[in-house]
Amino acid sequence: MTVGIRIKLSGITQEQFDEVNERIDPTGNPPKGILFHASGPIDDGWGVIDFWESRAAFDAFQPRIQEAAAAAGVEMNGPPDVKEFPVHETFQP
Repeated sequence: MTVGIRIKLSGITQEQFDEVNERIDPTGNPPKGILFHASGPIDDGWGVIDFWESRAAFDAFQPRIQEAAAAAGVEMNGPPDVKEFPVHETFQP
């Protein structure tokens, strides 16, 4: 079942996010099961909204994020605030 994932990364800057994302290389090596990704600044950090084929696909991608963050030396102010929500439909124009 398709799921939406909203993530709030407290204390993370655009520069930190970009450095981690560069190491992940999602355009050159896309995560299996990702349908849509967007991110941007939020109060006190960085926000992400993703759509995934399943929660299992999102969970399987987590080690890649953790490895990239560690390699970039990025430490977060506590665990990310992750909320999952069911997706009724998606479409692309």
